[in-house]
Amino acid sequence: MQRYDEVPSGFVCREYMDNDIKKIVYQGVEGAYSHIVSQNIFPGESTENVNTFEEAINSVTRGEASYCVVPLENSSAGIVTDIFDLLLKKDVVIVAEYDLHISHCLLGVKGAKLSDIKTVYSHPQALMQCVSYLKEHPEWSQISLLNTAISAKKVKDEEKKEQVAIASELSAKLYDLEILDRDINRNSNNTTRFVVLSKEKIFSKDSNKLSLIFELPHEKGMLYNILGIFALTGLNLLKIESRPIPEKTFEYRFFIDVEANLNSDNVSNVLGILKNKVPFLKILGNYFSNN
Repeated sequence: MQRYDEVPSGFVCREYMDNDIKKIVYQGVEGAYSHIVSQNIFPGESTENVNTFEEAINSVTRGEASYCVVPLENSSAGIVTDIFDLLLKKDVVIVAEYDLHISHCLLGVKGAKLSDIKTVYSHPQALMQCVSYLKEHPEWSQISLLNTAISAKKVKDEEKKEQVAIASELSAKLYDLEILDRDINRNSNNTTRFVVLSKEKIFSKDSNKLSLIFELPHEKGMLYNILGIFALTGLNLLKIESRPIPEKTFEYRFFIDVEANLNSDNVSNVLGILKNKVPFLKILGNYFSNN
């Protein structure tokens, strides 16, 4: 087998915490799940909230923030497609991941009752995660907003008993709202995978998950052949996700997670082979996972 460079160009082996952190950016407002994760990963560090995922990532690429924290996928509702699309376009890498157990609450203003509710606000992912509960109340209108905590803030600001939000218990405390119902996602294993993004291409000696994105030539059996390369070199494929290529009808990009470290010889060889076989390949990050 042909030998390739051990570490891809631009990647440096060091811990992502081993530098002076400017600030951490997350999408939403205080009380958002991204805010909770930011505080858990970076206790005591300065945090800043922005309106959109793209703004959060842009703060990192411009050097205004050291890292941003964004949700990647949920165990019940699936991937956050906006993040996958941004990972393709933006010059950032994943340097860490964090799994947060999600327990959604139904929040209303003081004195509100379930019988008062007409409209439910939340992020689309939260609405999907609570679909079984919401089906029990077909008379409630559902309106998507940018963030769960933004939804809670809206309910507080407008002070209407007929409006409620699906958000965290922390949001209830921050915005002085009443918890009308708890654990409404109905799935005790409901978990969201968050990732930390950096513009510095960092990985550590303990990194054990490698995330890649690639496109394939539109040829018969090509996906089978590419995936076979990982098996033949002894790499464990953890996940594969496809996303359509808008400019190519019914053609797809593939996001994969592999159990691997960039310092490994077999990883170097796999990456070298892929570069020669696929029209597009991007390393999304190499980081440590507890899973």
